[in-house]
Amino acid sequence: MSEDYISNTSKVGDNVSIGKFVVIEDGVTIGDNCMLGHNVVIHKGSKIGANVRIDDNSVVGKEPMRSVNSIFKDEKKFDPAVISDGCLIGAGVIVYCGCVIGENTLIADLATVRENVTIGSKTIIGRGAAVENFSKVGSNCKIETNVYITAYSEVCDNVFIAPGVVTSNDNFAARSKERYKHFKGITVKKGGRIGAQATILPGKIINEDGFVAAGSVVTKDVEKEIIVAGNPAKEFRKVPEDQLLKNQQ
Repeated sequence: MSEDYISNTSKVGDNVSIGKFVVIEDGVTIGDNCMLGHNVVIHKGSKIGANVRIDDNSVVGKEPMRSVNSIFKDEKKFDPAVISDGCLIGAGVIVYCGCVIGENTLIADLATVRENVTIGSKTIIGRGAAVENFSKVGSNCKIETNVYITAYSEVCDNVFIAPGVVTSNDNFAARSKERYKHFKGITVKKGGRIGAQATILPGKIINEDGFVAAGSVVTKDVEKEIIVAGNPAKEFRKVPEDQLLKNQQ
């Protein structure tokens, strides 16, 4: 008796290494030279590119569950997950359906990428990080350990977010039906940086090359090329010229 389940409607490329107790559901496609660890589950229709590594106990293409109190009332079916060429998916990772992960991106152990998220190429999603639904993350970003990116957020290219950063999208803190009209995630524009353990409140924008110091609480937008610090965060000084994205090699 086989230890794996591989649907006869799936397509598995050449030179693919498959661990024990792997499940590959109907309509899945897996490119050449991939490595799947033990207990990996690839849900129906998911598309895995070439030269992808998925480590033990990870799940690709999971469908979301909605609690009776969820703000998300839709019953729509999401597109299958797409993992592009050259991606590295760590152990215990969950990538939901509707996600598109760009080429050569790394999603580290125990991270979660919720439904309808897009992530660009050559981005790092750190260990234990969570990117919530309907968010966008650009290319060449570093989202480090235990970062929480709230739903409806946009993180543009070349953004750095240090460990333990928390973002929010609900100014009403789960009270009042009025809140349903005002959910808004954060926006971090190209080259923005956020220091460790900072908190970014709903709807706030960190403009190009803006820098939030560690431990700050951002209650208003951060201007282009400005460092803010404190609780609440206030302008500290300009970002040094040699640290601007345009001056990096």
